[in-house]
Amino acid sequence: MFDRIAGVYDLMNSVMTAGLHHRWRRRAVDLAEIGPGAKVLDVATGTGDLAIEAASRGAEVIGSDFSEGMLERARAKAPSIRFEQGDALGLTYADDTFDAATVGFGARNFADLEQGLREMTRVVRPGGKVVVLEITTPQKPPLSTFFSLWFDRIVPLVGRLAGDPDAYSYLPNSVKRFPGPEGLAATMERAGLRDIRWILTAGGIIALHVGTPAGPAEPGKDRFG
Repeated sequence: MFDRIAGVYDLMNSVMTAGLHHRWRRRAVDLAEIGPGAKVLDVATGTGDLAIEAASRGAEVIGSDFSEGMLERARAKAPSIRFEQGDALGLTYADDTFDAATVGFGARNFADLEQGLREMTRVVRPGGKVVVLEITTPQKPPLSTFFSLWFDRIVPLVGRLAGDPDAYSYLPNSVKRFPGPEGLAATMERAGLRDIRWILTAGGIIALHVGTPAGPAEPGKDRFG
């Protein structure tokens, strides 16, 4: 499915978010607290926008995704970044390799969310950052009403116009299945992260979570919003 939609993915992201997804990616990289020379892994990188933002801060970035179609687009956009095919549930990198690991709008596609977060945590050094940028479901009207109309009706319609109705029916369904901010924080804690906090933006439609891998003798336990 992701190979099929690779050609329209960037356009659809801009249409669905009125171009704001770039701003949210910048905030995700801010939370990762990276600078020149930092080593960053962007998981489920898609067409590479979050990896590109991290690289713009002077970081050494690897973008990983299981969709070769998406990776082809990413490589064309940023030939200087290392993009490689990989499974988020079984990353091939050694423990403590990176200063930060990020995932933007991809965690809800993990077949096993906790395992994917555990792998991201494993490859980040103690004291580094794991950042998750995701769509979340607002709970209060009028935004909850608008969100339901947009994702349940408008997005699938736009998907049909783009030629892949199945993919853009999958999107709202995947958002509904994904845990809310508290539930995601709890899963991050179980995955071995501590000092977890989150920010809601865009009226509560977008959640950015950040946590720090615990050291060997330091269980992940401190969670707050």
